[in-house]
Amino acid sequence: MNAVSSTTDPTAAPSWAGRKVLVTGAEGFIGSALVDLLVAAGAEVRAFVHYKPYAEKGNLARYLEPGGPVEMVAGDVRDAGRVSDAVAGCDTVFHLAALIGIPYSYDSPGAYVQTNVVGTENVAEACRRHGVRRMVHTSTSEVYGTARTAPISEEHPLQPQSPYSASKIGADMMALSHWHAFELPVTVVRPFNTYGPRQSARAVIPTILAQLHSGARQIKLGSLTPTRDFTYVTDTAAGFLALADCDRALGQVVNLGSGREISIGALAEALIAASGRDAEVVVDADRLRPSGSEVERLLSDNSRARRWASWQPRVPLAEGLARTSEWVAEHLHLFRADRYQV
Repeated sequence: MNAVSSTTDPTAAPSWAGRKVLVTGAEGFIGSALVDLLVAAGAEVRAFVHYKPYAEKGNLARYLEPGGPVEMVAGDVRDAGRVSDAVAGCDTVFHLAALIGIPYSYDSPGAYVQTNVVGTENVAEACRRHGVRRMVHTSTSEVYGTARTAPISEEHPLQPQSPYSASKIGADMMALSHWHAFELPVTVVRPFNTYGPRQSARAVIPTILAQLHSGARQIKLGSLTPTRDFTYVTDTAAGFLALADCDRALGQVVNLGSGREISIGALAEALIAASGRDAEVVVDADRLRPSGSEVERLLSDNSRARRWASWQPRVPLAEGLARTSEWVAEHLHLFRADRYQV
């Protein structure tokens, strides 16, 4: 992966050197990118990863050597005791662990409540008990639903258009309640659509690229008209670090997005160009969201992050798509282009 390009350069920030930092959901897409930046910045990283009996190495495999820079702790955020043990002794906690697939939330909404809402309560309570300097809680732009006004500021109404978004709204409110009720130093970071290497086929960009690099002549997608605001993963991770040291953001929600939007149809055409392949785009009914659940427009107002934390995204969309296309082509064995992954 290429080096981070951002006005906030964590690798040059000595303030992270020697700090004990916990990242929940560390093996995930954004979580593993955040771990990379923290390790580069000299932090002592503890990675809280979901327990898997089949010992899958995942995105943190390169850190599994004994004596490496990352301490691995397996567990589940629904287990309050295990979470408390993981938080103990940490200066900063980045809470990214969540159940994230939107389609599966239609089938199992209760699982999303338990992991996202109860899990966040467990992390916040452990942070309060152990007196951490800062908790950074991860939200999602999905909580806004379809934009009523654009660009979307942090004051935009929250609209639970899926059980997933409802659970994340609940998680955000749980985190912020600990600021108001207990003065827990917490910031809610609200990324818009993050993309880049290591992202799974649950997301639209790797879904398209996996089909293209598998030789598909037709690219099967859901609705082509919704617009999204895409930010490259290292820019998003750099935003987490910047906001973790931003006192102005305490008790606040801060968007992380590019401030630019593109329709899914136009994105597909851009990915066809980035991949160097030749294909046409068709609508697959199996990939359509239920009526009333589709979020038609997401476009971020990122002025808080710019003003408060001197953050801005630096990787242009065309460059980020080219990098991601190259990674998917090199890791095509991780994808099933003939199967819709939810």
